[in-house]
Amino acid sequence: MKKKALITGITGQTGSYLAELLLEKGYEVHGLIRRSSLIKTDRIDHIFDKITLHYGDMTDGMNLMNIMLMVKPDEVYNLAAQSHVAVSFEMPEYTANADALGTLRLLEIIATHMPSTKFYQASTSELYGESPAPQNEQTPFQPRSPYAAAKLYAFWLTKTYREAYNIQACNGILFNHESPRRGETFVTRKITQWIAKYKLGLTNEPLVLGNLYARRDWSHAKDMAYGIWLMMQQKGQWQDYVLGSGISYTIEEFLIKAFEIAGIYGDYQKLIKIDSKYKRPLEVNYLKADFTKAREELGWQPTYTLDDLIKEMIDHDVKILSTNTR
Repeated sequence: MKKKALITGITGQTGSYLAELLLEKGYEVHGLIRRSSLIKTDRIDHIFDKITLHYGDMTDGMNLMNIMLMVKPDEVYNLAAQSHVAVSFEMPEYTANADALGTLRLLEIIATHMPSTKFYQASTSELYGESPAPQNEQTPFQPRSPYAAAKLYAFWLTKTYREAYNIQACNGILFNHESPRRGETFVTRKITQWIAKYKLGLTNEPLVLGNLYARRDWSHAKDMAYGIWLMMQQKGQWQDYVLGSGISYTIEEFLIKAFEIAGIYGDYQKLIKIDSKYKRPLEVNYLKADFTKAREELGWQPTYTLDDLIKEMIDHDVKILSTNTR
């Protein structure tokens, strides 16, 4: 009999890669999707006929209960979130409701009605805030945004339910992960999309950015999806794991790499504009993963370099824009 998996956030970049992976491994895949006047399923359109989607929302406990009891999943991957850090300062209450209380709703359903169901909670390196790099599973958390604070609640709740109710639940503390499917409001995709427009002669406007000096650890979302699945195959006492590349770059270094890979040379500063509105009220300055535990216990390690990732993103954006302008 096929294993059944429910993915919240299945239409996101990581959710879409995870859905592909689970289908390859023979799962019956279900996904949670919000109802709206504009249905955005472009990341999963190529597998639309192979998965089952359910309308739902992380802020609606009764709805989540009905879906869980109907699907009866063997594994729940909770990837749904309001995940944009800057937006969380503008929508703190919604962020808390979806990211923190949404996790509580799922865990309570599992603990009460289906304690054999495995649960994965998508956590984030934003939990670390200003804790010194590199960060691992033992590094103290110092959240510096409503998003990170909501995710911290969800992290501790997952750990608490695991220990209190003996359920199989884990947190994946994932550092930044990107892909051609990354949302257009995130800085990496913003950079690669602008470069594609510039190369195709579609823009004369500068690339507008915020803080160039924050350091981030970037991996490919496809590698992360595989690490997430590995966490859900744990035996014995369940653990939480950090996933990342172990290499950190500033946004400025990412930008320079992207320009070089695209064949854009010269003084990059002439092509960009710094706007303070894109800076966070509180910045997280230096994130770098120590994924030793995941490598030694799960056998996981990234397969994409940052150069590979950037090239794939730029090539994708050039292809999409070229197709759309014909």
